[in-house]
Amino acid sequence: MPRPETPSLTVDIIITLYANPEEVVLIERKYPPFGWALPGGFVDVGERVEAAAVREAKEETCLDVQLQCLLGIYSDPGRDDRGHTVSAVYIATASGSPKAEDDAKNIGCFFLDKLPTLAFDHAQILRDYQQYLATGQLPSVK
Repeated sequence: MPRPETPSLTVDIIITLYANPEEVVLIERKYPPFGWALPGGFVDVGERVEAAAVREAKEETCLDVQLQCLLGIYSDPGRDDRGHTVSAVYIATASGSPKAEDDAKNIGCFFLDKLPTLAFDHAQILRDYQQYLATGQLPSVK
């Protein structure tokens, strides 16, 4: 039986600093699609998804993160114009000063009520994160 064609697996990380869950680290993407986004990227073959989240956070922000929980899986086929991706989105904490590296052109810390325009479906992800902060409930399956 031929191996099925499947979406690419990615991770995105909601990183908060200094124990302030209302302020998140975002990167400005160096490569298309341009714009501000959560740090993240593709999972390598043979890599655990959790390890990919820690690795991508370090590569793009220079931060050592501690994963807290999985916010959810985001799989809308239109979430990435480059092709169908499925992303495991983690909430993580870190301390230190973020620095833009790898695929990040710029980096910033933003309060949830003052976010820039975001790439992909990251605005929806952060709305779900805000709901999680307010209620303690993970997003419902849609």
